[in-house]
Amino acid sequence: MNRLAQETSPYLRQHAGNPVDWYPWGDEAFVRARAEDKPLLVSIGYSACHWCHVMERESFEDDATAADMNELFVNVKVDREERPDVDAVYMEAVVALTGHGGWPMTVFVTPDGEPFFGGTYYPPEPRHGMPAFRQVLRAVADAYREQRDDVAQQAQALVDALGHSARVEPSREPLHDGLIEHAEDNLRRLYDPRWGGFGVAPKFPPASALELLLRRAAGSIGGKAADARPENRADDGGAGVFEQALGTLDGMRAGGMYDLVGGGFHRYSVDVQWLVPHFEKMLYDNALLVPPYLHAWVLTGEESYRRVVEETLEYVLRELALPGGGFASAQDADTDGVEGLTFTWTPEELEAVLGPGREILLQPFEHGRSILRGGLDDAERASLLAARQQRPQPARDDKAIASWNGLMLAALAESGRRFASNSLLQAAEALGEFLVGPLSTEDGRLHRTWRDGVAKGTGYLDDYADVAHGLYELHVATGDPRWLRESRRLALLAVELFGDPERGGFFMTPSDGEALVARQKGFEDNPTPSGNSMLAYVLLRLARIWGDDELEHHAVGVLRLVRDQMARYPTAFGWALCALDLHLSPPREIAILGGAGTDLARAALRGFEPRAVVAFGPAEDVPLLEGKTLSPAVYVCERFACRAPVTDPAEL
Repeated sequence: MNRLAQETSPYLRQHAGNPVDWYPWGDEAFVRARAEDKPLLVSIGYSACHWCHVMERESFEDDATAADMNELFVNVKVDREERPDVDAVYMEAVVALTGHGGWPMTVFVTPDGEPFFGGTYYPPEPRHGMPAFRQVLRAVADAYREQRDDVAQQAQALVDALGHSARVEPSREPLHDGLIEHAEDNLRRLYDPRWGGFGVAPKFPPASALELLLRRAAGSIGGKAADARPENRADDGGAGVFEQALGTLDGMRAGGMYDLVGGGFHRYSVDVQWLVPHFEKMLYDNALLVPPYLHAWVLTGEESYRRVVEETLEYVLRELALPGGGFASAQDADTDGVEGLTFTWTPEELEAVLGPGREILLQPFEHGRSILRGGLDDAERASLLAARQQRPQPARDDKAIASWNGLMLAALAESGRRFASNSLLQAAEALGEFLVGPLSTEDGRLHRTWRDGVAKGTGYLDDYADVAHGLYELHVATGDPRWLRESRRLALLAVELFGDPERGGFFMTPSDGEALVARQKGFEDNPTPSGNSMLAYVLLRLARIWGDDELEHHAVGVLRLVRDQMARYPTAFGWALCALDLHLSPPREIAILGGAGTDLARAALRGFEPRAVVAFGPAEDVPLLEGKTLSPAVYVCERFACRAPVTDPAEL
């Protein structure tokens, strides 16, 4: 066993039995590299990564390859989910070198941490134009030993290029609705009218872009549940965006990427039909896809969308819940080294459960196995799930990540509120307690991860932003002012720790965090909302509740940094566009007294009004609620100018 046996990350522990003399990321590896004048081989991946497992089997478990690695390098294994800052820096370097990135990522760095060569997956022998991994090892080691000046120049050039995101200057051009309209035009051009989604294979779930489209559609139909399918409505300007959103939601739920048997979504589809997935299941995908289906249900009244939400949350609660609190990060794509083995079926297996005549459900995959696609009734689904649970199951990465749990908190809280589900609300409250309890330090800062009772690592920008977002949604779901205060506390702390007073926006790492070769800002909302976009969105909501122009100024600072990119590349900046939509909308505040469980509160929040902010009282320390004492009552306000309080649900 190597040093990784002492780590908490399941991904690192997977490599503890390798013959490679792995180090975790840390000073010990760099001290040795300087002492022996060796470069470091930094290998970055994550537990649910299929090709990471392939490279481990082919290379890291091979004695001859491991001997070369141990002789020539100081070898460091990094879980990208634990250390997104390390991953981001070296990913930027690899993309600069090769034009593309991905995992597993293999980066060669100097003892000062400066990257000078790298790539992604390397095969054990030359294949498809790629050199063998051992050839790469020898060539890089020879270059480091014999061409040190060239290596130093390459490293310096890469370091100079790193951190470009931190040097982006804010736009001085105005922020206006035309930017969102331009983004909608670009989404329309990318839209696949047959299968839904944007672009060609592989297809990734565009959760943030779907939220944008549904928000825009809600504005055109008033946000109320109705027969609002595009084909049943006149084209009033909202039909285009609504058609794209619902068409994509319909395509993704048909079966394949969506698990018809167990609920929940796999990572992405390798084809245009959303049929053949990479079978890993990530907590963040499921957390981010719940709200679009939930909002589609509110806007259309179609129970099929509600069913996807319920089944997805059932999956998360059944298979990802951790005994000590929170939710696990992922399930592997592979079972016993075979991708999709747990989730696919042979004709004989299907017939043994459902009887003859249901082979129409089978869509060919690999090795004589098939994916299920089509309609299942409740009894069939239950029978298939019971049979599937008797099989070997994929490994689970059972570390809880703060940011992903924050996203799931938002999904659970809003779903529990809209479904009036005590069980979902209880799960949401328990998750909120976990995030501000075991996943927080004594002085109220966030850790990045938690596993088996051990919290670890500094929280990054996305941790603070996503948890603050989830806590706000928990406040709206429960009416407890404590969660609103906790959301604001974390948001203000994020501004302090991550803010850039010079150019605006927020760095990924805190000001007192570990200094890498570059300090970066992340902006792309893919596959999850960037910390910048989410924090801007949270700050805008809180600014309207507190009447705080400074919070809004910080949020607008983010939007100015991505002003031109978000209109051009809407699939990569969907959540930034949601924040811009909120910023440009007329302020609308809803103050509610009397508790979240009253008929009055439920009536006030029945529709989908994403541009409104909500605060429950009484709470005199919240400016929107100051002086409001009538209870139960709902106050509808614009810039704190409130209409007469409403006490009759029918009036709402």
